[in-house]
Amino acid sequence: MLLHVVIAGITGSGESAVFNVLGDINWLAVLVAAVVAVVLAGLWFGLVIAKAYPLALGRDASAPAPTGPVRSIGPLVCTLVVVLTTAVLVEALDISSIGDAVVFGLVVGIGFLTAMTFQIAINPNFPRPLFYGLLNAPYFVISTVVGSVVLVAMR
Repeated sequence: MLLHVVIAGITGSGESAVFNVLGDINWLAVLVAAVVAVVLAGLWFGLVIAKAYPLALGRDASAPAPTGPVRSIGPLVCTLVVVLTTAVLVEALDISSIGDAVVFGLVVGIGFLTAMTFQIAINPNFPRPLFYGLLNAPYFVISTVVGSVVLVAMR
């Protein structure tokens, strides 16, 4: 109810702008942006920070990483949710220029995803939380900026 009131107040209508945009989303753009984010993740985590990542977690870099369905499918689902949420916000905010898409991606990437990366890392299970955050945050910023650009370019 509060969300509806806030959105109605912003839009000046009694309708929820966020949920009205689902029909306006270019679902092919969502798929493309998600694939791009997954490819970027593979490059980032598999190549760029592959050796440093276990160190940030306090693990032996030569030991195999834990595997399983949650560790394989979970990041894909989370990426899809982030891209879909980004698409909803791009439509609801009517972002239509590439420059605005970059700014939006930076605001979300830094303001939400980077902050949450550090928030999650600052607990006793992460022996090097700042290092972990510094390793992960760039991926979230880059993928959100690129995803926002893809979503806007394909609107």
